[in-house]
Amino acid sequence: MARRIGSSITETARLVGCSRSAVVSIHAKCINDGDTSSRRHGVGRPRVIKEKGRRKLSRLVKQNRHQTVAQVTAQYNAGASTVPYPTVHRTLLDMGLCSRRPTRVLLLIKRHRQLCL
Repeated sequence: MARRIGSSITETARLVGCSRSAVVSIHAKCINDGDTSSRRHGVGRPRVIKEKGRRKLSRLVKQNRHQTVAQVTAQYNAGASTVPYPTVHRTLLDMGLCSRRPTRVLLLIKRHRQLCL
């Protein structure tokens, strides 16, 4: 954007905090392609538990919410795949299925209900 409003390459590099060559290459890419986002899809190690496996894990947990991660892992591995315990635990945490204890609160007496109203 700084290049579009007329700033020099040096001023833009100083403003952004990167080298002049990076500004030149990104600006050229923006002019030619109209986009500066990275197109590197599929970078990194493939996931052990794919989307179908995540759905299966979610279903297993929702069937019995009181079982431990070790028990869920054993049920998941009863099929064809063998996935280690930490991977199942990490996947469940990513899905937002974590253990918790319900908060204990005092019961409201008749006077408290009246005050709330």
